[in-house]
Amino acid sequence: MTERVAVVLFNLGGPDSVDAVQPFLANLFSDPAIIRLPWPLRPLLAQIIARRRAPLARQIYARLGGGSPLLPNTEAQAAALTEALVDLATLRVFIAMRYWRPRAAETAAAVAAFAPDRVVLLPLYPQFSTTTTASSWQEWHRAARAAGITAATHGVCCYPETAGFVQALAARIKPALREAEAAGVVPPRLLLSAHGLPKRIVAAGDPYQWQVERTAAAAVAALGMPGVDWVVCYQSRVGPLEWIGPSTDAEIRRAGADRVPVVICPIAFVSEHSETLVEIDVEYRHLAEQSGVPRFVRVATVGTDPAFIASLATLVRRAVARAGMGPDPVGPPCPIGMVCGTPGVAGRLAS
Repeated sequence: MTERVAVVLFNLGGPDSVDAVQPFLANLFSDPAIIRLPWPLRPLLAQIIARRRAPLARQIYARLGGGSPLLPNTEAQAAALTEALVDLATLRVFIAMRYWRPRAAETAAAVAAFAPDRVVLLPLYPQFSTTTTASSWQEWHRAARAAGITAATHGVCCYPETAGFVQALAARIKPALREAEAAGVVPPRLLLSAHGLPKRIVAAGDPYQWQVERTAAAAVAALGMPGVDWVVCYQSRVGPLEWIGPSTDAEIRRAGADRVPVVICPIAFVSEHSETLVEIDVEYRHLAEQSGVPRFVRVATVGTDPAFIASLATLVRRAVARAGMGPDPVGPPCPIGMVCGTPGVAGRLAS
């Protein structure tokens, strides 16, 4: 293949220093997909929230050495994906973080300099949400227009049940269950934990919860272990709104009351960062000890697992084949398939 292909990996981003924590939070809460208030109320409220949350957030990132490991982890995934696509002769993988460097504008300038014939937008969010993938798409399209990128572009909307992703999850979960069983108490309970969302976002039609549940069911089926005790739960609640549940902390307390070991697996995060390394590994582990959970085992994120990277490479190949042919998603069917195929809605996502 002689065409020049740019693959843009989308991820959340994280502060690269303690000093970056407050501006990172301000960027996060300024996103209209996160706080749905009009300008100028939204940025004003974002600054207030960032100022209030920054001290605790600095403590969290101090435990991680002063900054988030998300960018290095994403760079490792980009390198692995590049290697998996080595047969696409002129291909380069770029990274665009939503709330910290490199932001979409910086990445779009680099993509424009690369002068691709085709662009593939690949979120590192397996499940689609208006608060993650759609938000990243919107920022990218603005930045791409400003950078003068006119290449045929195709976005991968989601891959909640892609075989390689599910295979990578199951390959990690199975030994963790065996480890927990070795505690010799009772069969463990598998907590499949994802980042939560306010209920009103889901009620407005966001497919994220549905897709998370599909990922969970597919991963459990791939285990080939009938009778596994498992539950989907949600972490990282912020603010006073009612969020989808059950919450991960409530499920840990329930496991403690039942005196069953816990295996916890992040199924919406594909790389390690504060929600896994601190919230799960430190805070939830401590909660499990306090709650009487006899054994607590955490499953690593899929990271650069070869099966996961191979599934991403397959999605890229399919996207390259149809870039410029319209906004339909690639990969397994998902509840936004109709939405992405509807020009009016696709136009709003790109605006």
